[in-house]
Amino acid sequence: MKKLDIISLTLILTLLVFGSAAAQEAEGLKLGLSRDFGYGGFGNDIQGLFSMKIVDPPENLASVDFMIDGDVIFNDGEAPFRYQFSTDDYHLGEHTLNAKGATNDGQELTSNEIVVEFVPAGEGMEFVWKFLGPIIALIVVAMLATFVIPVLLVRRKGQSLPLGAPRSYGLSGGTICPKCKRSFGIHTMAPNVLVGKFDICPHCGKWSIVRTYPRDVLDASVAAELELAKAQEVKSPESDEEKLRKELEDSKYHDV
Repeated sequence: MKKLDIISLTLILTLLVFGSAAAQEAEGLKLGLSRDFGYGGFGNDIQGLFSMKIVDPPENLASVDFMIDGDVIFNDGEAPFRYQFSTDDYHLGEHTLNAKGATNDGQELTSNEIVVEFVPAGEGMEFVWKFLGPIIALIVVAMLATFVIPVLLVRRKGQSLPLGAPRSYGLSGGTICPKCKRSFGIHTMAPNVLVGKFDICPHCGKWSIVRTYPRDVLDASVAAELELAKAQEVKSPESDEEKLRKELEDSKYHDV
């Protein structure tokens, strides 16, 4: 390689190195904004107590001037270079936040700018309710759809469920109603309490605090229902002769 080419390559590398360093210096300070108490919207709306702070300040940073709309509002000569302010101390509308710093060797550094909109106290909460209101409504509707309506439908079906009939218990497991002693599946959206879940029995329609039972206990409960159903059939069999006698007795009161 020629001597001239070597010199040119050296100059190019030197320019790249110093250019990169100059670009880093041009970045200056990194200004951040944090919410201490109040409202920070999804856009640039803010209200309440906020803090401007220098993020990852240089080791040789001596002081920082925090500025709003070009006016110095606070000079900080100690790390962590932070200033808290209240939006209520300023007029409503758009404001520009930035900072300027000075190093121990006399360099001046400029930060990025943050543009925000100071809004009234009530407007922040109003915006929150406008945004959260539909979400809360959807959650309530979802709870009704996944809990109340299925409970009503299951209760209607459960009233005609014969003793000892097989049943499934679902993802939340099964329990035994403390009122009617029949087993049923705990509803997924049943609210939790300290000792169990507050749920409605689809058989008797009564609310109780219930807990999950093992499968063998649930199967034993269904088997007990089946034995009870068989006992009831044995106790009160109705023969054809008895049915005919009842029909004759009832016919005496019919008009001819």
